[in-house]
Parts: sequence; C-alpha cells; structure tokens
Amino acid sequence: MKKIVFFLFFVPLSAVFFMHYYDGIDDLWKNCRTQLNNEVVVIASSVMVFLAIVYYMTRPRPVYLLDFSCYKPENERKCTREMFMERSGLAGTFTEENLAFQRKILERSGIGQESYFPEAVLRVPPNPNMAEARKEAEMVMFGAVDALLEKTGVKAKDIGVLVVNCSLFNPTPSLSAMIVNHYKLRGNITSYNLGGMGCSAGLISIDLAKQLLQVHRNTYALVVSMENITLNWYFGNNRSMLVSNCLFRMGGAAILLSNKPSDRPRSKYQLFHLVRTHKGAEDNSFRCVFQEEDSIGKIGVALSKDLMAVAGDALKTNITTLGPLVLPLTEQLLFFFTLVARKVFKMRIKPYIPDFKLAFDHFCIHAGGRAVLDELEKNLELSEWHMEPSRMTLYRFGNTSSSSLWYELAYTEAKGRIKKGDRVWQIAFGSGFKCNSAVWRALKNVNPLKEKNPWMDEIDKFPVHVPKVEKINES
Repeated sequence: MKKIVFFLFFVPLSAVFFMHYYDGIDDLWKNCRTQLNNEVVVIASSVMVFLAIVYYMTRPRPVYLLDFSCYKPENERKCTREMFMERSGLAGTFTEENLAFQRKILERSGIGQESYFPEAVLRVPPNPNMAEARKEAEMVMFGAVDALLEKTGVKAKDIGVLVVNCSLFNPTPSLSAMIVNHYKLRGNITSYNLGGMGCSAGLISIDLAKQLLQVHRNTYALVVSMENITLNWYFGNNRSMLVSNCLFRMGGAAILLSNKPSDRPRSKYQLFHLVRTHKGAEDNSFRCVFQEEDSIGKIGVALSKDLMAVAGDALKTNITTLGPLVLPLTEQLLFFFTLVARKVFKMRIKPYIPDFKLAFDHFCIHAGGRAVLDELEKNLELSEWHMEPSRMTLYRFGNTSSSSLWYELAYTEAKGRIKKGDRVWQIAFGSGFKCNSAVWRALKNVNPLKEKNPWMDEIDKFPVHVPKVEKINES
C-alpha cells in the first residue's frame, strides 16, 4: 500500500519537477544560444566594419585629370624649313656635306613650316647661354601653367604636389623651384624635378604624381613636361647628333591631377592604368640615345641606328603587360593560343598581334619622328584616322619631347572626338631605353567650342596631306 501511495505521489511530483527542470535547462540553453548568436553578430559586424575601414583607407584612390594646357609660342618664334637651313648655314660651324644631310633629314621629317625655336637659336649668330635657356624655360613653363590655372580656377596655394620634367636642362635652383618661386606655392609642397629621362618622362611624371596622390589626401598635383632647346642645339658635325637638331622643337605642357572625389564631376579624364617598361639593363638599349661629346668636344645627343629596333622591342614588352589589363578576353585567348602554338608545338605561324582598336578609341603616340609613327601604324594596324593626332602634331609643332602626347590629346579634343566613356592610350618612348603607356577614360564629352588650346584658332585647316618628301626651296 505504501509503495502504491509513494508511486502515485512521487512519480507525478518527479515528473512535475523534471518538467520544470527541463524547462529551466531549455530556457538556459535558449538564453545562451541567443547570447552566443548576439555575440557572433557583434563580432562579425565588428570584423566587417574593420575590414571596410581597412579597405577604405588602403584602396587605390582614383586619380582625376581636371584639365591640361599646352604652350603655344609667339608667332615670332616660328621657323620655316627654309629659315632653318638659312640659320644653320649662317652659324658657320657645319660642313656643306652636313648641311645637305640636315636638308635631307628635314625634307623627310614630316615637320611643317610653323614649328617653333627659341630666340637664342634663331639669332645671327646664335647666342646660347644660361640666361637665354632660363628665359626659354620660364616662357614655356609659366605660359602653360598660367593657362591651366585660368582654365581650372584652382588657386596656386591649393597645389600640394609638383612634378617637373625636363631632360637636358637642369639648372640650380631647379625648374621646380622656379615654379614654386614664381607662383609662391606653399612651403610644405611636395616637389620633384626629373632630369635626363628623355621623351617618355612626361608619363613618368604622371606616374610619380599618381603615387603621391595615394599618400596625400584631398590635394592637387601639378605636372609640367617640357624640353629646352637653347643650350642643347648641336653645333658639330657628327651626323648621329645632327638628327636631333632637325626634329626637336620648342614646347611644353601643364597637367592638373586631383584625388578629391568632389572633383570627379568637373574632371575630363580618370587615369586607369600606367605601365612602365625599362630596357636599360641591355647595353644596346641603354646607349641608343646617348648624350656625349663628339671628337672635337661639342656636346650633343647621338641617336643610334638601332633606335627603331630597340623601340620596337620595348613596345612589345610594354604591350605584353598592358594587354591583359585592357584587351577583350577573345583577343587574349587568340594571343595565348598563338604563342603556345609557336613556342610549344613549334608551328611556323606569324605572331598574333592583338587588335588594340577593340580596347581604345583614341591613340596618342609620341611624335618623335616620322619613322616611329610609320612603324607603330604598321605594327598596331592602325588607320590614318587613329594616327592623325600624332602626325598633325609632328607636322605643326615638331617633336616637343615629353609634352607631345598632350598636344596630340589637345588636337583630338579640338576635333570634337572625345565622348564620355572613350578610352585614350598614350604611348611614349625615351632614352634609357623606356616605353611607357597611360590609359585614360573620358568622364564627359569635351565640347571643342568651350576649349582653349593651341589648335583652336586653326583646327579647321587640319588634317593636311604630308608628303613623304617635301623639298626645301633653295635660296
């Protein structure tokens, strides 16, 4: 009887207790699980926020090109081909054979009748000296920067980075210091002066400015690219050095970059890629453009007969790096399969040249000379329309060294060809030997009617036909 009573009393009581205890355990587990879930959510959220902050702080900042300006010298600085030959003869330092050699080069150069020389070179007799060289530098640099500041409305005091490149003229104080002094730039400006880097130094300056804009927040970078003719006119009779006299002309450009997000709506372009190739480890590349003294001690820049081969090799290396960044997948696959067929299976087929016209809308190829442009037109299979900015720049302004790319882009803008979303490929070659590429994307349509650049008052005259050989009238 007691067992029955105990069973009837204890079992229900145990059951009630167990159920209550179980509910307590379940509530405890639910509470722990809820708390654990909350902690996981908090930790996960914290990690995501931390990673977002790290990404925001370390991500490459977009680099915008607000605007650029190319210097157009006064009409008094114009030099026809006939004037060039006349002044060369009156200099009294060139042999008759070398005067004839210069005439031959000039007739085939692709340079027209209105390129520019500094005053010291055109005088009779010429009087190149440090004062005249400074005068030329100030005229070009300040002329380009004045026009740029006027176009953008940016105050000189707001510029935080300054990069100036001029290969052959490096005075003390430097050219960058001359700009700082003239415009009274702020005392903590980050400034650099690049010398001896040849015609490709313009894109090297852009690359340096881009790297600095990744470090310095909310600032402007001013890039000035030019060459100086006054102290670098060659008065000897080494033919490899005389070629430079026939090709290089006076000119320069100023470019304003920004990393401010607020500047994007008013900027013209955004920099997407910049690929640099340096072949200086190879002796024939290193010496193909070489400044030295001739046999009688006169300094000049000698151009090697291997220059075109060296330039072609540098371009090949450069576009091998650039191609995967810009080409459609189909072009990359065709290039890869052709390469495998030739290298692995030893098939006798031509190397596949990717169609870069599928990647770019406009081409700005350094106007170093007619031979360079002919070679690139052939190798890249470009049309006359694609080559027009480069050929017209060579014809109108000559080889202005590192600034030639900007005269070419200014020509494209003046023709009203730049539309929003267009991709521009700038290709530069220079001593060392270097090949550099920059890829820009247009952020808006460029209205030529609102532009101020050196082409605007004469753009309707271009393009013009440039014969293979244009004879110079005998005096």
